[in-house]
Amino acid sequence: MQTLSVIDWIVLSVTLLVIVAYGTWQTRGSQNVQDYLKGGNTSKWWTIGLSVMATQASAITFLSTPGQAFNDGMGFVQFYFGLPIAMIVICMVFIPLYHRLNVYTAYEFLENRFDLKTRTLTAILFLIQRGLAAGITIFAPAIILSVVLGWDLLTLNIIIGVLVIVYTVSGGTRAVNVTQKHQMVVIFIGMLIAFFLIVDKLPQDITFSKALNIAGASGKMKVLDFSFNLDNRYTFWSGIIGGTFLMLSYFGTDQSQVQRYLSGKSVKEMQLGLIFNGLLKVPMQFFILLVGVMVFVFYQFNEAPMNFNPTATELVLNSEFSEEYISLQKEQQSVFNDKQALIQSYVNSENDDVAEDIALANKTHDSLRTRARVLIDKASENQNIKVESNDKDYVFIHFILNNLPRGLIGLLLAVILSAAMSSTSSELNALGSTTTIDLYKRNTSEKTEEHMVKASRWFTFAWGIMAIGVACIANLAENLIQLVNIIGSIFYGNVLGIFLLAFFFKFVKGNAVFIAALITQIIVFGLYLLDLYEHINLPFLWLNFVGCAIVIAIACSIQLISKNDTTIST
Repeated sequence: MQTLSVIDWIVLSVTLLVIVAYGTWQTRGSQNVQDYLKGGNTSKWWTIGLSVMATQASAITFLSTPGQAFNDGMGFVQFYFGLPIAMIVICMVFIPLYHRLNVYTAYEFLENRFDLKTRTLTAILFLIQRGLAAGITIFAPAIILSVVLGWDLLTLNIIIGVLVIVYTVSGGTRAVNVTQKHQMVVIFIGMLIAFFLIVDKLPQDITFSKALNIAGASGKMKVLDFSFNLDNRYTFWSGIIGGTFLMLSYFGTDQSQVQRYLSGKSVKEMQLGLIFNGLLKVPMQFFILLVGVMVFVFYQFNEAPMNFNPTATELVLNSEFSEEYISLQKEQQSVFNDKQALIQSYVNSENDDVAEDIALANKTHDSLRTRARVLIDKASENQNIKVESNDKDYVFIHFILNNLPRGLIGLLLAVILSAAMSSTSSELNALGSTTTIDLYKRNTSEKTEEHMVKASRWFTFAWGIMAIGVACIANLAENLIQLVNIIGSIFYGNVLGIFLLAFFFKFVKGNAVFIAALITQIIVFGLYLLDLYEHINLPFLWLNFVGCAIVIAIACSIQLISKNDTTIST
């Protein structure tokens, strides 16, 4: 794997440092809570839209999503089908209410509607899941640089975390919004360049339409799955139902997103920003997945490594399993050579029988890769060295480092690191503001504006340190983008249910909601563990719907049974 050239280092360093310096300079001097936590309510709709999109589109999106498509195809896009529906509901219900109450955080509303303990519990649930997610968004780019530089993950986690902490603590919400606009510009340009370069690197007689046919022959272009099979993690129905509930909770109740549009100049600007995000997000994810599919096609004509994680390959080749691994590599090369004739035949004839042969060859290749991962795990265990055999998250970075021209490698790394910084800064900003407003300020005597800004900065700094700590003990799951959404799904359904109870179930009081939320969180976590270890066929997306339904049902039942709840609803 080639190392970064001088020009790559220049492109990468200048891009990131300019963004950080510009954001810090533009937002210097935030002296009151309104400026620091809500950006002075000056954001226009396009700033809100790009900021909301950048918050969700972390480095994990640009690191893991192409790898997800490389392995499983375009079906992951169904995960986002509920997003436009959620945007409409939030624009009609959530935004007008938040604006009318002039809240700094989403959880302030819950005290007005229920009581302090319900507000505090919901804020704590947010802090737990978002604190974990912030650590993973730091860990993702650290993986990239560990491959590029050969540095250890601990050092990289600290460097990346500190870089984000600098401008987030300094400028607050406005700094996050300002930097995210420029980060999204870098991201869009970089991904477009990557896509066209991948297509350009295909053989001359392989047009884009032929490339799609080759991908389709191996099932990579199957976008829609209308089955009700719960064994399939991503289907049209899980996206529309589970995805809608996940997106409602994420964009409507997660402070990292709510804080982005609460900075808007008016209700109209906030609504336009979310609609803009809703219209652009699904096509953007489709495009990123398509980049991953084109990488798959590229490796139909260029031999791929047995495992895309070079550290894992080096480990197994220096172990007692090296001969077995080399044997698998030879089998892989034989399968690759046989597949070339099949692909050429399919390109010329598009014969369905040949397409089935190509799919069979790719299945054989996948089985070899699975056997290779088993050997890597054995080598890792025997040598007591923790190395990740699952290489989905290494696919795209491997392609970038080995196939793009110098200079553009630096730009693509800047794309992924910009995404990491934008998402992490939003999370730290929201964690700091929630801790300040919902826990510290609400449970202490009234403090001055200057004191609250300082407190928010210190809490943001503390969460940054904690996120670095989480990153340092994190490990790759099946896929990083799935891991983040699994963490969210465990908590989001419960939180969304609490807000829906507040909006639409006026007879339900605070005690009932508080008890129901505690019970629901235990049930949802239990269901996730049952699926993880006992395989009860409950994909994580459905946890959003299940958690929401359970907390509403329990709260309503408790309220109807109990006649002694004295909580006043406003």
